[in-house]
Amino acid sequence: MSTTTSIESPPTASRWERFRDSYLLYSFKRDLIAQFSLLVFVMMVAAAVLAPWLAPMDPYDLAQIDILASELPPFWISGSEDAYVLGTDAQGRDMLSTILYGARVSLIIGFGAVALQAILGVSFGLLAGYLGGRIDAFLMRLADIQLSFSTLMVAIVVGALVKAIFGGATFSAYAVPLLVLIIGLAEWPQYARTVRASVLAEKNKEYVDAARTMGLSSRRIMFRHILPNTL
Repeated sequence: MSTTTSIESPPTASRWERFRDSYLLYSFKRDLIAQFSLLVFVMMVAAAVLAPWLAPMDPYDLAQIDILASELPPFWISGSEDAYVLGTDAQGRDMLSTILYGARVSLIIGFGAVALQAILGVSFGLLAGYLGGRIDAFLMRLADIQLSFSTLMVAIVVGALVKAIFGGATFSAYAVPLLVLIIGLAEWPQYARTVRASVLAEKNKEYVDAARTMGLSSRRIMFRHILPNTL
């Protein structure tokens, strides 16, 4: 009569359990500035998303604009009107409504540009730091050239070229994606330099040598082993 013993593997922690025990959440709970910043950011995003319901008027609707009510001061200054809390601009648009609707465009450009910067910067920094050699030299010299140009200057030049080549109507239709592309392409070197420095410190550690000994591909080592430790 034989007996068999089975060794049960420990249960795998869920993503929520890993996040709950992470150093990120531990640090966040003890950082009042980070908590307050997150609260302000959430309020800004909520105000932008709920702009159609929070704004007194739609600044894009010409029927709601009164040119006779232009350049009114905010409500706490004499000569203002109660309907316009923050006053109006030169075209008679309510400033509060303009800010709320404008925040939506600003957030779209901000999120899109940062996402593009991060994708390009992290990828190029990872390649430059791990592969080294000519690839590292080429990408870092490209980053140096990129940093020598002002983002605003690049945006003005590219915007003027697109407007001249494709016309004002096309430029207006694709202004937001164009800004996302310009800012994303102009600011990626900052991410690349940071990631490259971390990769140079990580790639000579023992766990990377062990991964190479096991025969893992360079792509797997970079993205599954080195990159999580640089983030």
